[in-house]
Amino acid sequence: MSRDTDVLVLGGAGVDAIVHVPELPLPYADSYMIDSGIRARAGQTGDFVALGLSALGLRTHHLDLIGDDPEGDLVRALHRDKGIGLTAIPQPAGTKRAVNLVSPDGRRLSLYDSSRAHADDRLPPATVRALAEASRHAHVSITQPCAHALPVLRESGVSISTDLHNWDGVNPYHEPFAYSADVVFLSATALSDPERTMRRIVDRGRAEVVVATAGAEGAYLLADDELTRVPPVTPSSPVVDSNGAGDAFAAAFLFGWLNREAPRLCARYGAVAGAHACTVPATRVDAIGRAELLARAAESEPRTTGR
Repeated sequence: MSRDTDVLVLGGAGVDAIVHVPELPLPYADSYMIDSGIRARAGQTGDFVALGLSALGLRTHHLDLIGDDPEGDLVRALHRDKGIGLTAIPQPAGTKRAVNLVSPDGRRLSLYDSSRAHADDRLPPATVRALAEASRHAHVSITQPCAHALPVLRESGVSISTDLHNWDGVNPYHEPFAYSADVVFLSATALSDPERTMRRIVDRGRAEVVVATAGAEGAYLLADDELTRVPPVTPSSPVVDSNGAGDAFAAAFLFGWLNREAPRLCARYGAVAGAHACTVPATRVDAIGRAELLARAAESEPRTTGR
């Protein structure tokens, strides 16, 4: 069967309201004046991964539940403007949304509106199967509808990746994603022992590669039973917002992985893209292109070291 799509992205479509605050944690006060304004823009984890993949030249399609509402219009417009295919399943509860508080040093606190999801939300299996069978790879957000789509994805024969974000290595909700994916991304933020969690993912699941990102400290890469440290890449301009850095890392890593590059080079691509994302203001959606990624990866020193 023809695989006309390089990557099918499932879930993670939504809208963020961006609020620039003087500091985080934000001290209690009755009110704050936000001189820069409060702005809404489409772009949550699935949107950012799809945007990053498309900017690198990969044929990308996005599938999610989206409401018939102003937020949904923003999501549809983003995909239309960026030339990214979108299959929008009607969501009566409305399009996912969040409020991001962003500090001057680029850190953020995200407040998610959990009322816009129901326990019985599902991505139609026939739609998932048809899109997966036309794709080389599927990247799965850790939403509840995507959890139910995992068996269909496995049956389709497509390779799978996922991002567990700030999993603590204990919460059982994340386990079906962790143990079903061939490539697993997660943040090291909540892990007391990243290597132990990463090896458990490999031992209990089907992962070939596990990457734990560590922000300004770089990342951990587990591939071929070897744990290595991936050094950070210095951003080309000042850091203004860390939102979307992990998604950019995942997209660039997958760009390399799908082109059969060595895991260490894939991780270097991820580090370059993540650093670039930190220089993009929160109110914009922008991703590094293929030419810039390859040039910056070549410039950065491949000093990945053993533990």
